[in-house]
Amino acid sequence: MSHPLISQGSGYPSGVPQTIPTNLFRFGEITLYSTHAFGNNTATSNLANTTNRMFVTQLGGTGQGFSQGLSTSETNLKEAGRIPSGQAYDVFGVAGQVMKWTPTDGAGTTIDPITNASLAASGLATVVNNGIFSWDFTQTKVFICPLMLAGAGGGIFGAVADSAGNQVGALNNGNGGIWMYRKNPVALPGNSTFAVELNFGTRAGTLAAAVGLAVRCVLLGYYKSVIEIGN
Repeated sequence: MSHPLISQGSGYPSGVPQTIPTNLFRFGEITLYSTHAFGNNTATSNLANTTNRMFVTQLGGTGQGFSQGLSTSETNLKEAGRIPSGQAYDVFGVAGQVMKWTPTDGAGTTIDPITNASLAASGLATVVNNGIFSWDFTQTKVFICPLMLAGAGGGIFGAVADSAGNQVGALNNGNGGIWMYRKNPVALPGNSTFAVELNFGTRAGTLAAAVGLAVRCVLLGYYKSVIEIGN
């Protein structure tokens, strides 16, 4: 027996709700990133036994080794050390990128690839071989991994040549083959506070005067945000 309100062959009515929803959810993949600068224009910078907090300075704020406001190249955090209300993240990857930072004027106006062999030997190797990432959840700290194993870690790669006294080339900290949390992501719910620390042990070296490095930590993951529609 046919239904009088459904034409033959049209199938059953769709599952569209009869009322207007008050909110929707948006899903996707995203990165959260934060950068810490190391180095001083007039004095050496000791890295040994230091704890350097990242994701604690928002876009436009001053901190994490920078004396001027952080731009979108350094961070994309809208709130310092906190996930905004109505959003949630599942972090399935952590990357660490080491770059050259120029502390000439104390503001660090330039962040570039590393092109100086002596800088790589004294700074890049020290950071990559001694840096340790860890979570800071206010009352709980959890070690993540050595910088060597964090996504963009993996060692020093590239080449530098000397041409008539001018060094030409580029060095970076390569591409690591291990990504953290591939099976068990780390949940960062809305309104939660967090930070990532870059720690150095007692055997970490010292950066020479006017030598600077910047380390950018990138959290790769899924996000879910609530879109309020209204009543």
